[in-house]
Amino acid sequence: MVEEQVRPLDPEAQRTQRFRWALESAPQVRRTVVDDLRQVGVSPAVVDETEIVIAELVSNSLRHARPLPDGGFRVRWKAKGGVVEVEVTDGGGPTIPKPAPAAVWATTGRGLRIVRSIAHEWGVADDRGGRTVWASIGGPSRRRSH
Repeated sequence: MVEEQVRPLDPEAQRTQRFRWALESAPQVRRTVVDDLRQVGVSPAVVDETEIVIAELVSNSLRHARPLPDGGFRVRWKAKGGVVEVEVTDGGGPTIPKPAPAAVWATTGRGLRIVRSIAHEWGVADDRGGRTVWASIGGPSRRRSH
């Protein structure tokens, strides 16, 4: 699979990029998103929060879902007016993503609880092409429906 060429993000633009279905892609996703957001002047606090959220969304996708038909997953991010929206699209999994109940001694299962605590909003959307988990950081989403 060939990744799209990386180019700077315009202040009110978005980027969609495909990544290989591999754990090694997670750090690359984080670096790419963080670099873009810093380049367009998103506040350091929102950049830091976005890095945590995107790391959790990618990790959950790779751990619990299937790849898209092309063998990868897609990440989309947009920054506008200090609000960052991120989404991770994969081939879906056997269950709908939701925060796991709190368990003091569990070593996993905190990812979507972390997303829920940081993101202004988050949600899940299924379509015939796969499943997308999205989050809005720094303010409300511009999505019309959740």
